[in-house]
Amino acid sequence: MERKVIVIVGPTCSGKTKTAIDLAKKINSEIISADSRQVYKYLNIGTAKPTTDELSQIKHHLIDCFSPDEDYNVSKFEQDALQIIDSLHQQNKIPIVAGGSGLYIRALVDGIFDAADNDEEYREELNTKRERFGNEFLYNELKKVDPESASKMLPQNWKRVMRALEIFHVTGQPIWKLQNEHERESNIVFYQFGLEWKRETLYQNINARVDKMIDKGLIDEVKQILQMGFPKNINSLNTVGYKEIISHLENEISLERAVELIKRNTRHYAKRQMTWFRKDNRINWINCDGPKRIEDIISVILKKSLGT
Repeated sequence: MERKVIVIVGPTCSGKTKTAIDLAKKINSEIISADSRQVYKYLNIGTAKPTTDELSQIKHHLIDCFSPDEDYNVSKFEQDALQIIDSLHQQNKIPIVAGGSGLYIRALVDGIFDAADNDEEYREELNTKRERFGNEFLYNELKKVDPESASKMLPQNWKRVMRALEIFHVTGQPIWKLQNEHERESNIVFYQFGLEWKRETLYQNINARVDKMIDKGLIDEVKQILQMGFPKNINSLNTVGYKEIISHLENEISLERAVELIKRNTRHYAKRQMTWFRKDNRINWINCDGPKRIEDIISVILKKSLGT
């Protein structure tokens, strides 16, 4: 029997949270967050995490689950999300996945191996190292993190070496372990929808949101996280909004410059998100500009996914 999952994607500030909540109310379901930062506690304002009121309206999964210094990666997300999906299907609910972390979405829809294939920035980094230092260098890098896989390869098989390095980079686990453990459900059908805005409108929304974040207390939020003893260089704080405010708190840049950088870096991030999602022709794009109401957007999603 076909098991449906509705996936709502799009760049930051495109309205995914509101759309997912209203849709969940409409079909009596729950939301799985596909956001690599909202999974962490205390990172609230800077990640545009759903508000307490929003979280009380609809049950959300994979939000506020881990301490900022804990390790959470795409491999763990895939496993967790699939378990939640299975649980919701057993309750006769159609899960709603919403988020802007493209790698997380790809891993869930296609599996971690296909997702790892799409980490183009890291692959480019490996190619640069190979051209500069040679095949032996990459092979030695693999031996450091995954000696078992390296023992079954030769340095001249550089494509296989790079593949194993990519898998470890993306998942934090050796490729042999994932190959032994990894099985995917074959009867889940993902209906993907993207929320699309004109670039000028999206950028205006981003700038306004950053100003609102500052007004809501982003600076105090960052101060509190650091005062709790979390190091400034942990992965979760290497995030737009947090790293700029940390630079300001360390007197490296003014607050005005920090806000300017947050806006610029968020716009750049939104552009990268759209570039990523645009490569997937399975995504049904919904134009959100103009007079279109949230009810119209939900109507499109329901018609294409559930036929209602």
